[in-house]
Amino acid sequence: MRLRTQALKGAAGGPFDFALGAGDAMAITGSSGAGKSVLLRMIADLDPHEGTVALDGVERAAFTAPDWRRRVAYLAAEPGWWHDDTAAHFPDRARAVALMPDLALDAALLAQPVHRLSTGERMRLALIRTLLNDPPVLLLDEPTGALDPQATRLVEAILSARLRAGAALVIVTHDMDQAARLGARHYHLQAGTLTPQ
Repeated sequence: MRLRTQALKGAAGGPFDFALGAGDAMAITGSSGAGKSVLLRMIADLDPHEGTVALDGVERAAFTAPDWRRRVAYLAAEPGWWHDDTAAHFPDRARAVALMPDLALDAALLAQPVHRLSTGERMRLALIRTLLNDPPVLLLDEPTGALDPQATRLVEAILSARLRAGAALVIVTHDMDQAARLGARHYHLQAGTLTPQ
């Protein structure tokens, strides 16, 4: 991937470049407001930028926006819910229910309105929603930030399984132990500069 943006730059002051292959993971750390979420949103084609991003050698411009976002899936730190009915967010209910035990979630949660779910339940359900399209690239913004240690390990187990199956992962995290558990390369974002660690 090669991106150019006024907000972020590479270690030498020019555009930053990185490549992710099947099964590769990249962890991005940095202080709040450093631009970590902006970077993920640029890759997902949600924020303005210049440069190129390609998937399997095909540049993003060749994809429709919905098709790109199905393949390069972005999960925000505070995921959006556009229906009050939780189940309405899961057209393939059977597949969602099949994944729920892996994240210690009860299928009965799908019958609850979104506002009745805890923050951790919403986060884990949003991850399931993201995984249902089997995207080859996952862009996750602090997916375990609101979770307890047990739920965090369950999320990491699912992500590790996806990596073993060939998905690529870019994860924003403040937990370097988590990055190590996922086998992720570490990049640090500070003052708009992204540098490998």
